Formats: sequence, structure tokens, C-alpha cells
Amino acid sequence: MRSPFVLLQYALPQHLISRVVMGFTRLRWKPAKNALIRAFMRGYRPDLSDARIADPLAFASFNAFFTRELKDGARPLAGDALTLISPVDGTLSQAGAIDNNRLLQAKGHHYTLEALLAGAAPQWAATFRDGSFATIYLAPYNYHRIHMPADGTLREAWYVPGKLFSVNAVTAAQVPGLFARNERIVLLFDGVAGPFAMVFVGALNVGSMATVWHGDVAPRRPRRVTALPLSQAMQLAMSRGAEAGRFNMGSTVILLFPPERAQFDAALTPGVRLRMGEAIGRLLPSPSP
Repeated sequence: MRSPFVLLQYALPQHLISRVVMGFTRLRWKPAKNALIRAFMRGYRPDLSDARIADPLAFASFNAFFTRELKDGARPLAGDALTLISPVDGTLSQAGAIDNNRLLQAKGHHYTLEALLAGAAPQWAATFRDGSFATIYLAPYNYHRIHMPADGTLREAWYVPGKLFSVNAVTAAQVPGLFARNERIVLLFDGVAGPFAMVFVGALNVGSMATVWHGDVAPRRPRRVTALPLSQAMQLAMSRGAEAGRFNMGSTVILLFPPERAQFDAALTPGVRLRMGEAIGRLLPSPSP
């Protein structure tokens, strides 16, 4: 049975609300932006000790505060080039094997690779079939920049329109196919252990998502599956830990790997809190012929 909170989300004008929130978070009028920041600090108490700018009211807008940079060295990268690291600060929702083409969302709920990738490139869905995945949820108090989990070269990218349900645990447990229904950005890479994908999933109040290659991708018009342009300059190797994009408000990142190309740590269980740069597993390159 769905909770009143989830039922309300079905009725709300999700995109309108997210656009209004986006407008407020970009206000530069000091009384308004300072009031927003103070209210957020009281409600969520984010840790600013590792932020490059520690004074929350020093930012030009709420969004600048929300997507704040970290101090140099605040997130040391674990291990070596084959160590798979968390791309974000967040909480692990699920991780494990992809069952043929099905990914676990929450107990009793699965969704398919084809639905997640929106059918934009069928060969990619086939690539990740029987592979492995990890889903990481970013709460509002988390650091909201997204980094490379491994060395990789961007090969394809596309925008997928969709709903903007909340992506918290309550909603994930009650909305079927949540991550394949919400607006998202799909990024496909070649890496040392073969291809991998990173999917940015939007959510209620996440009116904007951006990559370092394309700038702001969502909101977008027209709202249809759209291949994002790639120039030769974009197809440069990115080192693990390099910034790949950001969320404006909290959301979710999904990592996808082909079969036998990634092994997650045994301690990577639902509910584990992660910090960007921490080891979450190991890449498994194919043996040399």
C-alpha cells in the first residue's frame, strides 16, 4: 500500500515545482538567498569543514552553496588505478549482479536495462546484461558534485525525459521502475576494464543536472530522448576522481559494468554511507591473450 507521501507525488505537478525551486535556488538577492541557506543549515546541518568556502553565506546563491567545491585533498582516492571508487558522497541503495537484464530497485521491485537506458542504444543494454551495478543515493546534506569512479573516456551521452519522483527509500520501495521513470542523463565510457556507464537520475526539486562536458542538460526542451553532442575534445581520457557533473539538489547515481569486469567489496551493503574517493570494489581487466 502506498503512503500518503508517495500518493501525493503522483498528483503534484513535478516539473513545475522543480522549475520554481530552481528559480529560487538561483536568486542572488542577499536577504532571500541567505534566508534559504540559513533554513537549510538548520534543517540538514551539512558538514562544511571540508568545503573550500566554509562560510555558507559567502556564496552568491543557494545553488552555489549547494554545489560547493571541496578543499584540495579533502577526498583522497583509495588504492590504485584498478580500485573502483565511490563517485559521490551518499548512501548505498543497492549493489550486486544484474539478473539477465534486471536491476534490483528495492525489495519486490526491479527495472530493466532497456528501460533505464531508454532504448537509445540497444548494444549498450546487451553489454551490461548479466553484469553488475551499484545505486547510490545523495541526501540533501551530502556534497553534490559527481566524480569519475574509474579512469574512462566518454563515448556516448544522452538525455532521457521522465518524471521527477523523490528517490528516497520510501519512494523507491513503492514506485515501480522508479529509476527508469525519472528524468536522467546516461554517460557511457571506455575504461581499463572495458566499458562502463554512469547514470544521473533526477528527482523532485532536482530541476537541473549538469555534466562538465555539456553544462546544464536538464531542464531541457523539447523533452524527448536526445543524444548529447560529443566533440573530439570531449572524448579525452578522464582520470578517476575527476569531476564529471553535479546535481542541483539531491538525487541518485547508478553505475553499470559488464560481466566479470567489476567486483564490489563484501562490505558494500544497502545503507552503507560512502564518501567520494572511498574504495567500493575492484576493476577486473580481461586477461591478455
